Amino acid sequence: MEILSPQNPRVKEWAGLLEKKNRDKQHKYLIEGVHLVQEALLAGAEMECVCYDIEGGIPADLQAAASARLDVQWIGVSSAVIGKCSDTKTPQPVFAVVRKDRGALAPLLDKERSLVVVLDGVQDPGNVGTIIRSADAVGADGVIVGAGCADIYGPKVLRATMGSIFHFPVVSGKLEEVLPQAKRRGIRLAGTSLQAAANCYAYDFTGPVWLLFGSEGGGLSAEVRELMDDGLLIPMRGRAESLNVAMAASVLLHEAMRQRYFSQQ
Repeated sequence: MEILSPQNPRVKEWAGLLEKKNRDKQHKYLIEGVHLVQEALLAGAEMECVCYDIEGGIPADLQAAASARLDVQWIGVSSAVIGKCSDTKTPQPVFAVVRKDRGALAPLLDKERSLVVVLDGVQDPGNVGTIIRSADAVGADGVIVGAGCADIYGPKVLRATMGSIFHFPVVSGKLEEVLPQAKRRGIRLAGTSLQAAANCYAYDFTGPVWLLFGSEGGGLSAEVRELMDDGLLIPMRGRAESLNVAMAASVLLHEAMRQRYFSQQ
């Protein structure tokens, strides 16, 4: 199949997915580039179509998937169509339309010794995507995204996840409802804090613990901070005032992984 005109109704619908309101309405989102499309195909993501630059043909890295994924429509499009459906200055030669995966909170609550990241108002797309990627890298059980966070289906977040979004549980939830449920199940809620905080390297990450991270400017909201059980301090020997929220998350996640899987005890 071919679509060459940027005025085609389907193209207009695809381009509309660059806006959150349309992603929410249609329960779909766009991904760009060979790497993300390949990751989505390999993960078995529910995809409506893959569109590739008709002049270059289906990229070599995707040709095997094109034969295997018969449930996906493959469409040759013009560079004008690709440009209309891209949010980057230099559009990639391929993009895809993916249906949202409505993740469930129950498995994260039911998981024994769960390690989960909870985001409360983290607004920077790069930070949200990097935290998801880091949580995936250490083998955490999932990420819960609360109100005020960057849209996990936005282009910048998706790029920053580097494909983790397709095979790692990322769930949107109302923290004021979810966190009390976690506490009732014996899950500890820990977050970075300067007040009455324990050194993160002395903290026990081997039990069920959810790590809370707040907005870049204001930290955790008052409601979430009230529910927090343990304040953690990341020691710093240099003169930097603080760490970026994605870096702080990576430090705590890797310490949790070290204690759980690489302890000498």
